[in-house]
Amino acid sequence: MRKLFSLFYFLFAIQISLSQNEFRFLKNLEQDGNKITIIVNDGKYLIKYYSPQIVETTFIPQNQNFKDASHAVVLQPKKVDLVLHTSENRTVAISDGISLDITHKPFQISYSDKENNEITSEKRGYFKSKHIHLENVKGNIVYDETEKIEFNLKDDEILFGGGARALGMNRRGNRLALYNRAHYGYETHSELMNFTIPIVISSKKYMIHFDNAPVGYLDLDSKKDNSLTYETISGRKTYQIIIGDSWEDLIDNYTDLTGKQPLPPRWTLGNFSSRFGYHSQKETENTIDKFKEEKIPVDGVILDLYWFGKTVQGTMGNLEVDKDSFPDMKQMVTNLKNKGVKTVLITEPFVLSTSKKWDEADKKQVLAKDTVGKSARYDFYFGNTGIVDIYKKDGKDWFWNIYKEILDYGVKGLWGDLGEPEVLPAWVTFGNHQKADEIHNIYGRDWARLIAENYKQDFPNERPFILMRAGYSGSQRFGMIPWSGDVNRTWGGLQSQPEISLQMGMQGLGYMHSDLGGFAGANLDDSLYVRWLQYGVFQPIYRPHAQEDVASEPVFRSDFAKKHAKKAIELRYKMLPYNYNLAFENNQKGIPLMRPIFFEEDDKKLMKNSSTYLWGKDFLITPILKDSVKTTAIYFPKTANWFNFYFDEKVKGGQTKSVKVKQKAIPTYVRGGVVIPMTKLVQTTDNYSGNKLELHYWFDASVKESERTMYNDDGETANAFEKGEYELLEFEVELEKKWLEIDFEAAFGSNWNPQEKEVELIVHNINWNPKKIKVNRKRKRISVKENQIKIPVKWNPRKELKIQISLK
Repeated sequence: MRKLFSLFYFLFAIQISLSQNEFRFLKNLEQDGNKITIIVNDGKYLIKYYSPQIVETTFIPQNQNFKDASHAVVLQPKKVDLVLHTSENRTVAISDGISLDITHKPFQISYSDKENNEITSEKRGYFKSKHIHLENVKGNIVYDETEKIEFNLKDDEILFGGGARALGMNRRGNRLALYNRAHYGYETHSELMNFTIPIVISSKKYMIHFDNAPVGYLDLDSKKDNSLTYETISGRKTYQIIIGDSWEDLIDNYTDLTGKQPLPPRWTLGNFSSRFGYHSQKETENTIDKFKEEKIPVDGVILDLYWFGKTVQGTMGNLEVDKDSFPDMKQMVTNLKNKGVKTVLITEPFVLSTSKKWDEADKKQVLAKDTVGKSARYDFYFGNTGIVDIYKKDGKDWFWNIYKEILDYGVKGLWGDLGEPEVLPAWVTFGNHQKADEIHNIYGRDWARLIAENYKQDFPNERPFILMRAGYSGSQRFGMIPWSGDVNRTWGGLQSQPEISLQMGMQGLGYMHSDLGGFAGANLDDSLYVRWLQYGVFQPIYRPHAQEDVASEPVFRSDFAKKHAKKAIELRYKMLPYNYNLAFENNQKGIPLMRPIFFEEDDKKLMKNSSTYLWGKDFLITPILKDSVKTTAIYFPKTANWFNFYFDEKVKGGQTKSVKVKQKAIPTYVRGGVVIPMTKLVQTTDNYSGNKLELHYWFDASVKESERTMYNDDGETANAFEKGEYELLEFEVELEKKWLEIDFEAAFGSNWNPQEKEVELIVHNINWNPKKIKVNRKRKRISVKENQIKIPVKWNPRKELKIQISLK
């Protein structure tokens, strides 16, 4: 009771000057378990708890119907203990996580955490007003009025979110359109791109997710009056408040709500050969042969639109092999597969009226409609087109049957391009009479869903690879691998890429990546190319891709570029055990592979920093984003000591240090005192085995103990973890008075058969000659060379293995 009245007093003390809607007042309030229903004079509030840390609020204006279906939410509500206390003009609802403070008149809802700290509050809450057009979507969002939900912000809040943009990490001060649209050739600044998300993340560790599909805006205090406003043309006035005890916990909660990303096939963490595009079977096979000749690892080849047509314009929608150019697609795919290379084919949702499938699609009524019920036709760059109606069963089935034909060739990846959709007039209608602007933003998401759900039904044991550039909140649960669109092939284009990936990772899309080397333009700059590919080692997907005027593949670049790109790609492959474990963490907890530096040291001064970031938990990465850089300043988080990955130089945490930049690699540091799993080089992930490992440990006397795990499975079976077809390797480090002790242990799924492992433990930063080195109490005679000890062991993971190194 004391806690109850303490919270009540605290909330009552909040100033009333936060602009409540003076004309709205409470008429009735009822509780039913996790739910609270509030009747006000101009509508109804429905409040529902999914967990103590996730609460959903919906406002239903008078004379509007509530659309119960969410495009994003998959979490089933858990039982939450909710205690209400009501006084004359205030009701407090208390939970173990988010509590509510409801002022009756003038009506206002405020949200606070279990420490009685206010999270946020509605300002005016819901209202309608004149639509103020944003210039960059003036011809796209054409309405006289929009519906809005307005919140209060604190002066010092930093705001993230809104999807993929290039604006700087702090997006406060911007009014952002929620209208997926490509931005060809963008560089350092892009206010609107392919992938928008109606979510705001605060430096106070809360999120607001606006659970509504139609187009609109997010206003992140553009008027500088401490207001956050969501605007929409129609639909649900529903939002979820999500909190967490840490940044990782916050993202875990959000991805519980909207779905976790399935674990992708392991080969997708390898290198891709890709360009716009390969014109023939011969060109494709010759390119892969060149990789093999140069001994540059490669796992995938991506065919752009020339696989179904000889020209860029006029052929989209053919979606069948052009046999003049690709006389035996199935044999080509098989030949590549035998070399460890998987084939990915592009598709688009557009069927041109000049394509081979127009008559069939029109006759079968699988295209979206115009205002008189005919297949909608309109013009864009590629020709006169219709668009597949994926909201209609016939449309979905027709599209999936095409995909099955593609997959019958042995293809292992599907690329969905132009899914914003690139051009979609507002007058086009889809199944169930949905307007284009109501589904525009979720079209790409639902396209990925179509593939994922049918894949699960027809190929239940395989993990799909679904490459797409457009979507909305919740897209991650369908396995979507997004990329950052048609970035310019310039230093400016490179500079925006870390920010985009870091922001999207915080919003649930952990695999956001860029066309390595840049896409747009014919800029031949080998220094830029090398720096982009070096950055790519530490971004989620390694995929050089560009317009063909200048080669995107390292095998066709200068000796200088080829040499350094090869080294970068080789490192990418050596890191497969570490990277695959990051993919598993993302699958289990939603944690992104690329993480902002403030995940490590929670300081507002670091929240605008995208120039240095974490790759997983244990790598600190500073990509080189400008030409001719000789030195760069790096902040090293105070939570650890950091070692140069290439030279073993130790840097004490908690300082900014000027670091010399080498041509052969970008500045890469690793956390001291933990085990980093790596492997010997392979030319394709087909040759990778989790039974052959290099374990690297940088000795740091200040770290007395640590523990790291490494997930392993066959790399291809769908839901291997859930099926018990996996192993978790555990590496525990402990510093005692006389010994450095490293223990290997393992846990297995019920259907996993563990095999003996060949392990080389490499201990760095050894500046003494150990008197004794023991493996399971048996003495080994190993010398220190260049401050390193290399200890080869064979390990039966059914048994614990203990390695001891004397500290003198």
